[in-house]
Amino acid sequence: MFPQALSSLESVMMMYPFFYRPQNTTLGTGWLTDITEQYYKQIATDTGAWRLSSINADFGVCPSYPPLVIVPARLDDGVLQKSARFRQGRRFPVLSYYHKKNGTVMLRSSQPLVGPNRKRCHEDELLLTTVLEGGERGFILDTRSLQTAKQARVMGGGLEHRSCYHGWKRLHRALERGRSLQESFIKLVEACNDPSAHMDRWLSRLEASKWLSHVKEALNAACLAAQCLEREEACVLVHGAEGKDATLLVTALAQVILDPSCRTLAGFQGLLEREWIQAGHPFQLRCAHSAYAHARLKQEAPTFLLFLDCIWQLGRQFPFSLAFNEHLLLALFEHCYASPCGTFLGNNEKERRLCEMREKTHCLWPWINHGEKYLNPLYMYNPLVIWPSVEPQSLMLWKGLFLRWVRSSEHLDEAWTEIRQITTNSQTYSQLHRAT
Repeated sequence: MFPQALSSLESVMMMYPFFYRPQNTTLGTGWLTDITEQYYKQIATDTGAWRLSSINADFGVCPSYPPLVIVPARLDDGVLQKSARFRQGRRFPVLSYYHKKNGTVMLRSSQPLVGPNRKRCHEDELLLTTVLEGGERGFILDTRSLQTAKQARVMGGGLEHRSCYHGWKRLHRALERGRSLQESFIKLVEACNDPSAHMDRWLSRLEASKWLSHVKEALNAACLAAQCLEREEACVLVHGAEGKDATLLVTALAQVILDPSCRTLAGFQGLLEREWIQAGHPFQLRCAHSAYAHARLKQEAPTFLLFLDCIWQLGRQFPFSLAFNEHLLLALFEHCYASPCGTFLGNNEKERRLCEMREKTHCLWPWINHGEKYLNPLYMYNPLVIWPSVEPQSLMLWKGLFLRWVRSSEHLDEAWTEIRQITTNSQTYSQLHRAT
């Protein structure tokens, strides 16, 4: 197992980002690791109920978690270690988001290792009980169906006992992942690139791909998590099996729905850093090939692309509420599959540290932050929650991505350039008018 891991590491370090050296740029700049640490430190300072733990500083507790995690302040690291041994991949419950409006929190983890003998872990139960000590209620949002979660017991997994986790109620919102999601992506791309398709055939192939159904279910699950926090004033724990895919999809989407700071360009980058990159989404495995590749690796899945599509749907339904535009989402899609930068390389922070990713490759974010290409000229700060419609009539195919090689975006780009010029002129006029 160890030689195999070294072999994988070596193959990563032979990729293009380790040799990409553009002029007038410096290695080691632009990374957002410290931003994430500051984000969690602020929560700990504001609440007093949470603390930043370095229990995973050497990645010995959980290989797919970052070195620093934020956990209940009253619990010592010994409790966390035992809880980790009771969760798949040792991904014990950690804080994902603190809802300032009412003090509720969203956590994420992997499934408990209950197994066929219905094992318990008092430390894991204590961890979740401590979260609700202020009298809050809690919902465990499982991204698997109830039947799938029960079947996981045979393989050593399972779901939390209702009677053991006091104050927590279980909800299930089944989200597709893995091979089925990848096949859906492939079918959609094939349908979009079929020039001979008539209307009936095109609609039939679009429906058969089930891609828009996946978009709907992802937004549904995220809205449920957001509703628990915002309307029910309850805490939420999100997990599936491994907690690296659908779990992160839900927690990240819920934050964009709830928090206006996540809808700014800087805030969105911070969200991607802590909820996808540092949270252990295995980009190297999931984005190994595009939909055009002949290879069909079972670990591939366009979960991150599904997230970007959901964000595009939010931007279309709330055109003034996101500070960034479609160009940013397209750029992120391109870079997660093939990039000269190291931002999306590797499967977790442990791999990136071993590869010295931040010292030997360039970061994507400085390029994103340079210029106005990725900014939404119509953006207006919106402090409200943005509840998306998930009705069939409200969800649309992301033409800018899936039809980008079929239909030219030239006229749309010209229109956005004109809009940007109009808004710039309007702002300049307003400033001059105030000055006089």
